[in-house]
Amino acid sequence: MNKKKPKLYSLLAKFDTQEDLILATDRVVQAGYQHFDTYAPYPVEALERAMRLKPSPMPYFVLGGAILGGVGGFFMQAYATVVNLPLNIGGRPLFSWPAYIPITFELTVLIGAFAGIFGLFWITRFPQPYHPVFNSEDFVEHGSSDSFYLGIEARDPKFDLEQTSEFLQELGAVLVSEIEA
Repeated sequence: MNKKKPKLYSLLAKFDTQEDLILATDRVVQAGYQHFDTYAPYPVEALERAMRLKPSPMPYFVLGGAILGGVGGFFMQAYATVVNLPLNIGGRPLFSWPAYIPITFELTVLIGAFAGIFGLFWITRFPQPYHPVFNSEDFVEHGSSDSFYLGIEARDPKFDLEQTSEFLQELGAVLVSEIEA
């Protein structure tokens, strides 16, 4: 029977403190690794700086949705009152734009919020019910309670199983394990 060897996804290093994780993350970036991620049981603000993350594109999703909602709401009302059903009630002009402001504002907020939600889902690839890191029993047991992890993916151009494993040990990792895809 021909069994295929499981494909390696990453090396996962376990650290005891967030300070150790932050220092290790900074060293991983300095060493030139590009495809890695960190896992902590709670938000660690300094990790964003240590990982040198790019600014989030979320504001552009919200802004685009808000502009689309505002412009769409305004022109929807203008079309309905000027072109589709022009009614002269009480001598007011057909294009009475101050009356459009409440609906325009509401659609700006509503479509901007929906764009933010769907943009977040798209950026984070949510829902993602499976991730290879859950193949690690240690991560499943300690990942959301008391340990900090750094994973370097096998697709990284600088990744070499032995050298990367030794590098993670030098950074002070308590445990380095191979994660299968």
